[in-house]
Amino acid sequence: MTTDVQRAGERYRGGDPEAGIDTRHAFSFGPHYDPGNLRFGALIACNEERLAPGAGFDEHPHRHTEIVTWVVEGELTHRDSAGHETRVGPGDVQHLSAAAGVRHVERNDGPAPLTFLQMWLTPRQPGGTPSYTLVSAAEGPVGYAVPAAGAVLHVRRLGPGERTAVPDAPWVYAHVVRGAVRLAGAELGPGDAARITGAEGLEALATAPAELLLWEMTP
Repeated sequence: MTTDVQRAGERYRGGDPEAGIDTRHAFSFGPHYDPGNLRFGALIACNEERLAPGAGFDEHPHRHTEIVTWVVEGELTHRDSAGHETRVGPGDVQHLSAAAGVRHVERNDGPAPLTFLQMWLTPRQPGGTPSYTLVSAAEGPVGYAVPAAGAVLHVRRLGPGERTAVPDAPWVYAHVVRGAVRLAGAELGPGDAARITGAEGLEALATAPAELLLWEMTP
C-alpha cells in the first residue's frame, strides 16, 4: 500500500480571477501540463471552483467523461444541451455523463459566493447517450456509484474522535472538504487530498468536525 498526499496549497491555480473564477486543480489541466500527474485510477480532475456572484462558465462541450459535482457552499445553476436545468446546493450529488457529447453551462446566479468540487472520471467505454442525475441532500447519499467508470463516491461526515472505514480498493482518492482528518499517518485539512494505492484495512479519524469524500475505484 502506498499513500501520496497533496496539500491544498500545492494545487495548480487557474480560472479567470478578473471574471470572478478562482480554480485550484489537483491534476494536470489546461495550460498546466504535468505528464506525471495525469490521472489516478479513473480520476482525471478534481477542481475546486470558487465563483463570485454572477460569475460562471459559458456553454462548453464535454465528451467521454463522467462529471460529478459536490457543492461546498452556495448554489450552482446547471443547464445542458439535453434540456436539464437545475440548482445544486450543499450536500447534493450531481452527475453528468457526457458520453458521446453534451454541452452545459455552470453559473453562480445567487447573491453569495459559490464553492464546489468538480471531479472528472474516464469511462471504461467511450460513446453512448448523455445522462443526468441529481441526488438531493435530503436523500442522504452514503455512496454514489458511477458504474461507467468503475467508481463509487462515499460521503462521510464525522464528529471529533469518530472513525470511518476506508474502502479496500486498488485506488482510493480521499479529499477533505472541511475539518481535519488523520489518514494513513497523515494529518489532512481542508483541501488536502490523499491518493492511496492498494488500500486495505485503513480507517480515517476525525480530529475536528469533518466532511470527507472518498472515491473507491476499481479497474
